[in-house]
Amino acid sequence: MTANQYRVVEVTEDDLPLHCPTPEMTTWDSHPRVFLPIEESEDGEALCPYCGILYHLKRRESKAS
Repeated sequence: MTANQYRVVEVTEDDLPLHCPTPEMTTWDSHPRVFLPIEESEDGEALCPYCGILYHLKRRESKAS
């Protein structure tokens, strides 16, 4: 995937700390690396200020006891 190919990217807790561009992006040098504190966001979303990709954090479901 390229840095501008997708507008919304779903990430998991395994992807933290999150930065854009991600290592999976073929144009990883399309802009400076910026860390996005998505885990601190109330809605679990973070927007890259350079390329505009919206990252959505898919949280693990906790098991009920």
